[in-house]
Amino acid sequence: MENALLIGLSRQMVMSRQMSTIANNIANMNTPSYKAENMLFEEYVMKNATEQSPDKTLSFVQDYGQTRDMSDGSLETTGNPLDIAITGQGFFKVQTPGGTQYTRNGHMQLDDQGQLVNSNGDPILSDAGSPITFATDEKSITIARDGTITTSAGTRGKLAVVSFDNMQAMKNEGQSMMSTTQAEIPATGVRLIQGAVEGSNVKPILEMTNMIEVQRSYERARKLIETADDMRARAISTLGQAA
Repeated sequence: MENALLIGLSRQMVMSRQMSTIANNIANMNTPSYKAENMLFEEYVMKNATEQSPDKTLSFVQDYGQTRDMSDGSLETTGNPLDIAITGQGFFKVQTPGGTQYTRNGHMQLDDQGQLVNSNGDPILSDAGSPITFATDEKSITIARDGTITTSAGTRGKLAVVSFDNMQAMKNEGQSMMSTTQAEIPATGVRLIQGAVEGSNVKPILEMTNMIEVQRSYERARKLIETADDMRARAISTLGQAA
């Protein structure tokens, strides 16, 4: 009976974390470039051998991490020449107070100094590793598919677009920003689209379906715990009457 309680509780714990992950995905379904996350589970087998059953084991479930869906989100056309969407596996480089970070959110703007910045006011970096600044009299900003920037004054540099060997190991810093200690590698097979941003790749119907299944699984675990607890209470009552 104690074993049934522990198995049921282990199931409820991971289902609670899974529900939090699903809720976070749903909350970010309209966040530009957000990547849906999923829990990873594994079976934990513990020996519970007795003289009568020397090979008996107990099977628990535990979560050991998360995986991030790195597929492209839908493209949302804005018509803003400073909005840039990435198709393929790549990230823009951003200079933040906490060091260089990375994002696929291409909603950009110019600050008071003419620097190209993100929504937080952090400079977007060029492939030379420096901020990109425009003069006040420059017009007709054009960003090519390879990231080359041209204006009425000519070529102004090129946006840095990088990738990493293990994108699953990148840390989510919030506000569509990520960090990593991995070495940057050139992004291949990517294409930049001016006048658009990448939307979230969350699939609302799939997430709602997952949420219903998690609720059902949690309820089954709750019933298992209630049944085991009821059996224990009856056993204690019977032993008490026998004494």
